[in-house]
Amino acid sequence: MVRWVKTPYAALAAMALLCVLAYWRALSLPFISDDYLQIRLARDFGPVSGWSALAADALYRCRATSLVLTYWTERVFGPDPFVFNCSSLLLHILNTWLIFAFGVWRLIGWRASAAAACFFAVYHGHQEAVIWYAALPELLVFFFAASSFLLFLLWLRSGTSHSLYLASLAAFLLALLSKESAIAVSPLLLLALLVERKSLRRFLIPLLPFVLLSIVYFAISFAARRHHLHYNDGTFSLHAPFYWIEFRSIIRLLWVCGFAGLAALALWPASRWNPLLKISAAWILCTLLPYCFLTYMPFVPSRHTYLASAGLSFLIAAAFLTFAGRFPRPALVCSLAALILISHCAYIWTRKQRQFLERAAPTELLIRYARHAPRGPIRLHCFPYHISIAQLALDIRLGPGYQAELVNQHASLDLCPLDPKHPPGLSF
Repeated sequence: MVRWVKTPYAALAAMALLCVLAYWRALSLPFISDDYLQIRLARDFGPVSGWSALAADALYRCRATSLVLTYWTERVFGPDPFVFNCSSLLLHILNTWLIFAFGVWRLIGWRASAAAACFFAVYHGHQEAVIWYAALPELLVFFFAASSFLLFLLWLRSGTSHSLYLASLAAFLLALLSKESAIAVSPLLLLALLVERKSLRRFLIPLLPFVLLSIVYFAISFAARRHHLHYNDGTFSLHAPFYWIEFRSIIRLLWVCGFAGLAALALWPASRWNPLLKISAAWILCTLLPYCFLTYMPFVPSRHTYLASAGLSFLIAAAFLTFAGRFPRPALVCSLAALILISHCAYIWTRKQRQFLERAAPTELLIRYARHAPRGPIRLHCFPYHISIAQLALDIRLGPGYQAELVNQHASLDLCPLDPKHPPGLSF
């Protein structure tokens, strides 16, 4: 614990600055479609009075932490998109610091964890988890899962601190209340025991609560599958070709930086990084697997790669430090770091910013139209989302006192020519 206490604040500040640098433009984005549903659910389930109903909901009890956080964010600050975006960015900063904290593990070390954290801060592959507020569960499951793993490592090192073990178990419980992917923590803890060459006979009993909680968690979810939304809406299936989805998702995660890092490590082998590469590979495999039973895409969406991208970050760190050791010229090392920084930030600032603005445009246009339109029915032409999203957007942004009848005349994903001045409806 001594080395952790002496962590340089300058390094933490620099990592936070990198996070802000990558996502500062996204702070100005308005709410996007499902963000309104997130707020509505938080109003229903977030207060203590709604916890019994939350516990009875097969899907949303697995996202309890995000709903409670969303409830209190709105309760304190109101439905301000800027505040909600800042809260997501703050969580991303905390998660980046957790990557840096992996330096307590002697097989990783502080140099590698610092490089991994800097890459994780600006990596564009998981940008949806940070930018889209409705993806808040991804940030929270990472925070609690990584905290549980780190606390378990510290407990292994201490050997006697029951408080660290209990804290790890508590963080794991909170991870399970954040997202289903938290069950990946159990095999990762087993990985830590194997890599640390700890006696399984001695540490099997302390590991059992994590395993049993994971089994019970899955069993409860499976038993409620008839009432579980994602088991019935085509989102999730145990019969999905998970092996193929896992393979494609790993390829997408490694492209382009991961393959470049592997090429560098193959060209300039460094045996000291072999344990780190094994940790990276196991982390990616374990954390992607829970998402590979999705059925609506042939690969894991970008927001679901947030937890797995920690493994990619360790791979990039090993490759970067190998390059720095092979070419110890500050100009070359700084040029490579600048290239990585600029390429990832520029992609988030331009292409992804434009895409999120386009996704937010329908509800933003509806809200602007409703503010100035005469009271009465609002006819929507080709609104790209479910009409309930339109109603939620009006209720949350204009207040519960605003009453308007919405009529979706042409429900279609094919966007119509945009003509916001065309009365008496609104075209998209």
